[in-house]
Amino acid sequence: MSDRLGLPTEILEDRLIAVIRGTDVSRLTQVVKALMDGGVRCIEITMTVPDAITVLRGVSTMFGDHACVGAGTVLTGDQARASVDAGARFVLAPSLVPEVVAAVGGVVPVVPGALTPTEVVAAWESGAAAVKLFPASLGGTRYLREIRAPLPDVPFVPTGGIEISDVPAYLDAGAVAVGLGGALIADAFRGGSLDAVRERARAAIDAARGGRRASTSRASAAHG
Repeated sequence: MSDRLGLPTEILEDRLIAVIRGTDVSRLTQVVKALMDGGVRCIEITMTVPDAITVLRGVSTMFGDHACVGAGTVLTGDQARASVDAGARFVLAPSLVPEVVAAVGGVVPVVPGALTPTEVVAAWESGAAAVKLFPASLGGTRYLREIRAPLPDVPFVPTGGIEISDVPAYLDAGAVAVGLGGALIADAFRGGSLDAVRERARAAIDAARGGRRASTSRASAAHG
């Protein structure tokens, strides 16, 4: 569709989204700062975080000039609208939720989750900016290559079970970006080292830079 919104420039440039699912809100801003100190700019605050909308608003206000903050695990139109009102620049979901796309798809890029070809086509035809291949680890990079073969114009953002060392292979397989959660955060919300978060963030950014640059066709499709 010609009026499809593209992914934020920061995602296309960095090709990496940090997924935040921590439950210790008092620690969350410290974790986000550690990620950013390590070079990660794209931050996804999931709706599983306690008081997620308030947290999202706080992170957007605190880091918005230097980060691209979005909402994840968005499952209702109300959540989507509240997320955008709180400053989300993109919205992700674990599956295609039509009311989410309808609510904010014309305002910010929406990236619904999908796994099978049928789900991917439905998500793409809904007007999505890209499709979150989830959970990516079920099929790995081989599955991404196979599903891209008949669907070369769909920008994929694999997420779920990806390690930092896997990032170049996913990008080489055709992903426009990858989502990393536990591989970046590890035990940070259980008192783990923030210095270690910074180091993992640096390693992830380096890994993303090591992957093959997205082809012109994929980048154009993702940018709208």
